[in-house]
Amino acid sequence: MGNIPDDREPTGYRRSDDERPGGRNDDFGRNRDDEPSKPAYGDHDLVPDATAEIKAMAKEGLDHPSTKPVLTGAAVGAIAGGVLPIVTWPIGLIAGAGFMLYKRLRP
Repeated sequence: MGNIPDDREPTGYRRSDDERPGGRNDDFGRNRDDEPSKPAYGDHDLVPDATAEIKAMAKEGLDHPSTKPVLTGAAVGAIAGGVLPIVTWPIGLIAGAGFMLYKRLRP
């Protein structure tokens, strides 16, 4: 029980801009303008990476390291789609293959 954090103490507390000392924007003396901008949403390289992976899987067949996990995910998805009353097996197959492809690209 000694390792459980106390909920009454704020974790990750960050002072508001009004409480910060003048001349700097964060606790380390960096200005917020100096930090590189991050994309507003998601990973912009996911679609080109997925396209390249699918093309490589099509060329190499079962010799490609991603083919077997993606086919396994497709089979599991198809079985789950057949068992579930709302989802049909083709939707499960596509969802399972897509999930495993995503996990291969972004572990």
